Amino acid sequence: EELVEKFSRKQKTKVLVVDDERLIADTLSEILNHSGFDAVPAYNGNAAMAVIEQDCPDIVISDVIMPGINGVDLAKYVSDTCSATRVFLLSGQAATSDLLDRARKLGYSFELLAKPLRPELLIEKLRR
Repeated sequence: EELVEKFSRKQKTKVLVVDDERLIADTLSEILNHSGFDAVPAYNGNAAMAVIEQDCPDIVISDVIMPGINGVDLAKYVSDTCSATRVFLLSGQAATSDLLDRARKLGYSFELLAKPLRPELLIEKLRR
């Protein structure tokens, strides 16, 4: 009976939101938490990698253009480390396509979401 109870309390989908603009990472995490996800922000690639090393999230949403480790390199790391984790990249910048092209040539494929992001569209994508 206890097992059934535990089983029926479905685990929330764990989402790691990575953006060097703290306001974006925090706001997106808050929106996702209010929508039934278990979302936490990280403010750079290194912080995100530290979280991922501890526990693979179900989903990683990362800005592409960040100082240090960019989102595409982070996404490659996630793919190599946590094969079941879905990765979404966010970008409002044209320079992104070069980074994505290079990743594709190496056999990686990531979904790119344009900034500014409409939260309801994001949530719909994440629930699929």
